Amino acid sequence: MSVLARSVGNAFRNKIRTAAVVAVLAVAIGLALAMLVANQAVGAKVQELNASVGTTLTVNPAGGQGFEGGGEPLTSAQAQTAAGVANVTSVVGTKALRLQTATTGTTATTQQGGFGGPGGQQGTTVTTNLTAAVDAGTLGNRNNASGTTGSTTTQPARTLPITATGIGAEVDSTGKALDITSGSGLGDYTAAEAKAIVGTTLAEKNNLTVGSTFTIQDKTFTVAGLFDAGTTFGNNAVYVTLPEAQTLAETPGELSTMIVTVNSMENVDSTKTALQSALGADKADVTQGQRNLQTAVSSLDSVKNISLVAFIAALATAGLIILLIVVMLVRERRREIGVLKAIGARNRTIGLQFVLESLVLVALGSVVGAAIASFASGGIASALISSNSGTTAATTNQRGGGLAGAAANGGVPGGGGFGGQGGPFGGANQLLTSVTASVSPGVLAAGIAAVFAVAIIGALVPALLTARIRPIEVLRGE
Repeated sequence: MSVLARSVGNAFRNKIRTAAVVAVLAVAIGLALAMLVANQAVGAKVQELNASVGTTLTVNPAGGQGFEGGGEPLTSAQAQTAAGVANVTSVVGTKALRLQTATTGTTATTQQGGFGGPGGQQGTTVTTNLTAAVDAGTLGNRNNASGTTGSTTTQPARTLPITATGIGAEVDSTGKALDITSGSGLGDYTAAEAKAIVGTTLAEKNNLTVGSTFTIQDKTFTVAGLFDAGTTFGNNAVYVTLPEAQTLAETPGELSTMIVTVNSMENVDSTKTALQSALGADKADVTQGQRNLQTAVSSLDSVKNISLVAFIAALATAGLIILLIVVMLVRERRREIGVLKAIGARNRTIGLQFVLESLVLVALGSVVGAAIASFASGGIASALISSNSGTTAATTNQRGGGLAGAAANGGVPGGGGFGGQGGPFGGANQLLTSVTASVSPGVLAAGIAAVFAVAIIGALVPALLTARIRPIEVLRGE
């Protein structure tokens, strides 16, 4: 009988014990694989953030941040200057608008103030036939109240404005690619064209689909696509091309903010300094979005480290189980080993038999463990992330508007308008909850390979003890 056949047969010699060992190994291996999946998922999210945010700088008019900010607007000429700075790979300009639902007697002239755009800049108000997807409610009426003390005049029901952004590329106000769920983008974002991308919440409120039309400032726009920003408020928004927004605002060549992408994270700090110098400290404020999201990324890094430690611990547990099982088998089969040696079996052949027997058990445990990991990895990752997101949220709230507002406002804490924790493009807490742990064949293969490697080491040590068993002593004892 071959060594392999004998090993497989020995693995099932005691079926009850085999089932118990496989069950214990399955739990350890399943936990190890689930932790590896969580580690890979979080690692991929961190890389995504570093790629999309870590190399992004936001440029706002100097002193123009927030509701009460002043300063001079940015211009297209400054965008060209920024594009010429070393290590800058792209510059995307934006123009903030707010769309106010037209009512009887509404004047269609543009007016400034009252509502922040990307980067905390003041948005230009224009009228639209769209209805906002978010009701004003108590907070909306309170924030839009005139502030008159002692007035008994009944205030009319207020309608929240709709966020509108003219953009020079298919990205949001933080530089992250738009998640278009239906239809397409706007094509040439540098051309004035009456097309728009509408948030899913706003589209549902107004019964819009791809190909539908609506008006802004009495001009008809066609819905080219729908996007999902991840929040109800974030989807209460419209994107048009930058020249089109500048035309609607009657401010040709004017920008609300600029999103500058650097070629690598190593060059971000030096490029920020060079960009500030090129534009002038009295003309523009340059901020780094990565630092405003540092708490979120740190929390993800903590989850990644915890999952890695747990993966190693689960692997070690599986190895220890194999070690103890093989030690028990060697002690149990001393007489069998002595007989095999007496008839000429070599030590390495006997040792290989025990190693192969342990690998059969590990293979069975891996099959069950993989099934466990496929069901449990998502829950385990969510539990790990939730335990860290609470700390992140507490830290965020202590920063006066915090990270969520910063993420929604082009990386500017306290940026006005439609930022805050429910900002249009999500917040830092959403970075934590948007991690998806999916079990891929590659991750499973890597995890199972690691399990087998540890199992071989765990089985090899006690298997080598068979070399110390002397046939004459075993047979004499019989």
